[in-house]
Amino acid sequence: MGSAGRELHSRAVVADTHNDLLCAVVARPPADWGRFFREAWLPQLRAGGVDIQVLPIFVDESFRPEGALRQTLLMVECARRISEENSSEVTLCTTGGDIDAALASGRIALVLALESAPGVDDDVELFRTLFALGVRVASIAHFGRTALADGSAEDAAGGGLTRKGVQSLRVMEELGMIFDVSHLGMRGVAHVLELATRPVIATHSSARALRDHHRNLSDEQIRGVGATGGLVCVNFFAPFLAESGGTVDHLVDHIEHVASLIGMTGVGLGPDFVKEVRTDTKPAWCDLAAAGDLGAPISYLEGLEGPDGLPLVTEHLMARGWQESDIVAVLGGNVLRLFREQLKVNPT
Repeated sequence: MGSAGRELHSRAVVADTHNDLLCAVVARPPADWGRFFREAWLPQLRAGGVDIQVLPIFVDESFRPEGALRQTLLMVECARRISEENSSEVTLCTTGGDIDAALASGRIALVLALESAPGVDDDVELFRTLFALGVRVASIAHFGRTALADGSAEDAAGGGLTRKGVQSLRVMEELGMIFDVSHLGMRGVAHVLELATRPVIATHSSARALRDHHRNLSDEQIRGVGATGGLVCVNFFAPFLAESGGTVDHLVDHIEHVASLIGMTGVGLGPDFVKEVRTDTKPAWCDLAAAGDLGAPISYLEGLEGPDGLPLVTEHLMARGWQESDIVAVLGGNVLRLFREQLKVNPT
């Protein structure tokens, strides 16, 4: 990477709206959480220039249904412990003001998110409890069906949000929790866009027009997210970018496609860095099983297997002739703006 690229990347606010690193940390004994994050993940985040890191709480199938809420709370505590034991480097943030203060002090701003919210199930009032514990972004489905909505792998069923799912959207909007449409089925995304009164986010979704995969958003859906004032944060997972042999150029194609639909101010980065997490927490045969669910072999972008590779995105955007202001916006400026606007003590 040239000096101009390094200078631009280091000057920009870089935001990653989906990294499952919390799954790897919580798998360790609690006494090791802070140290493991500090030794295994903090150097990668610093090398990638990450300034804002959204931490999704993903509860594995083995904990569902009975242990889902327990594991959710354990992961909230894990994030709190990471922040507490590395307070000079990172801090948990619940408002835009918190994020600004973290950035001003040179610390990485951590923002908690729920992925599919299995710990909530149909007890929608628990979103209030989790908001009080610091969660600021949430989705209500993964690949399958939940009490709140159908995930993207259930598209053939044609389901949208359930009655409780509609209620969950209303509660999140009342609280000031940002609704995440990533992983929702097609009808579910449309349903949210019909009802939403606040900006929504797709924390890790790419463009279906370039790769016809159920985890990606159609052009109509992308325009709909943009119309709410929200963001589409492009996923880096290779099977969602190309049928085979995904590259960084494929990733930039998806970024440019989203930008062509909703403008440079509507795009962010949602890398979905899972390679190290899967290696850390799952036996090898799980990748074979997951490949069947994804409809493609599991693979990763060369050089972008983890957060330390994020400067490659800046390099490739510069090589495509992007304006500096647009690169800065996509790297994290747009996410920072959304969080400043939506994450408030009193959203009304």
